[in-house]
Amino acid sequence: MSKDSVVLEKSKRFAIRIVKLYQYLTIEKREYVLSKQVLRSGTSIGANLCEAVYGFSKKDFLSKVYIALKECAETKYWLELLFCTDYLNDVEFDSLDNDCTELIKLCTSITKTTRKTLDRL
Repeated sequence: MSKDSVVLEKSKRFAIRIVKLYQYLTIEKREYVLSKQVLRSGTSIGANLCEAVYGFSKKDFLSKVYIALKECAETKYWLELLFCTDYLNDVEFDSLDNDCTELIKLCTSITKTTRKTLDRL
């Protein structure tokens, strides 16, 4: 994964959407607990992927991508909870959930490929 990879760009765009979601939830809906949780997990995906790029070894790289993958799963949970409690409508949820699922697939693919590479060494 290079500094200009697709997953880094998608994770950054997703983080921006999550920040805007946080602003909407706190200002418009007066929701502060779930919104803070989704803000933390949703923005840390890209941060961990950026750290992975500068990992000092393949194992360090893999570890950071795994953390990003786990943050994706956590974000998906918070989005589902926001939807089930009527803070997000169908359209809002579907759009964010689709982006999160795409990041999960990309991170999963990266971890599988990297794991195969490490297993061959």
